[in-house]
Amino acid sequence: MRAVVVERLEGPGAARLVTVPEPVGAHERAGGRRVLVDVHAAGLSPIDVLQSRGRYQYGTPAPYVTGSEVAGLVAEADEGSGFAVGDRVAGIVFWGGLAERALVAPDYTVHLPDTVPFDVGAALYLNHSTAWYALERARVRPGDTVLIHGASGGVGTALLDLAPVFGVHTIAVVSSEAKARVAGSLGATHVVRADGPWLDRVRTLTGGRGVEAVLDPVGGDRFTDSLRSLRVGGTLVVIGFIGGSIPELRVNRLLLRNLTVTGISMDTMDAEYPGTLRRVRDAIEGLLAEGRIHPLVAERYPLNRGPEALARLDGREVVGKVVVQVR
Repeated sequence: MRAVVVERLEGPGAARLVTVPEPVGAHERAGGRRVLVDVHAAGLSPIDVLQSRGRYQYGTPAPYVTGSEVAGLVAEADEGSGFAVGDRVAGIVFWGGLAERALVAPDYTVHLPDTVPFDVGAALYLNHSTAWYALERARVRPGDTVLIHGASGGVGTALLDLAPVFGVHTIAVVSSEAKARVAGSLGATHVVRADGPWLDRVRTLTGGRGVEAVLDPVGGDRFTDSLRSLRVGGTLVVIGFIGGSIPELRVNRLLLRNLTVTGISMDTMDAEYPGTLRRVRDAIEGLLAEGRIHPLVAERYPLNRGPEALARLDGREVVGKVVVQVR
């Protein structure tokens, strides 16, 4: 089968479209249950860029098939997996997705309604499951205001998409006018520019009180001001570090204002509190069935341009999700 393989951990430039054997066995997170999918579309994410340089925390050695997300038709399914041959599905695979066939793990896979095209399906689960879990961990309530960094990126656009589900107002932080237009079109209550005095603007928008939660997939040097943007008793959710640097925290900043900082890692929580992954999966699957999820596909590439798609994502200028149409 054809697949895009990262041959060396030297970044997206080491990706090549080659012929590889079809997958054997089961996905390493599938508990031995084999579910094989004929991939119609594959989604790319920051995971793919990090892994191509050996920087992803759950990485795999090179050479490997890249592609962290898939949508397609089930070709084989073990009994008890919850899936059957012919099912339309979408899910996270972490790597191995940018190929004509891929193994999936049931706890990371949802049934895809007939109304959702495969290219859109390849753009939904990683970002929306992350966003849903981040909002849950932030303990937001209807009427709260949340600040979203990187609001035009994959997770950021998913957070904006899910804001009405949780009943929250949003302040989208973006780095360009084009990204501001995207955030506005997705329903952000307010949009502020990261390259300006965004903290002052947030304080003005909240009447000096601050926001109930900050959802941060960016990290970097804005972390301290993110804490300052919180109201007393507020929560900052660490989602990732696409800004490139991991901030450090002086914990005295938390003491007087009763602030909470929490991270999110669904699989780690599931190991300690079994059922976490399935709770998130069931929530996303239910919202999909109700037509309440609307992933933003930024760019589409054919399979023979898969390496180019990966390189495009590396520039951090993409708004929404990059999808490769495999079939």
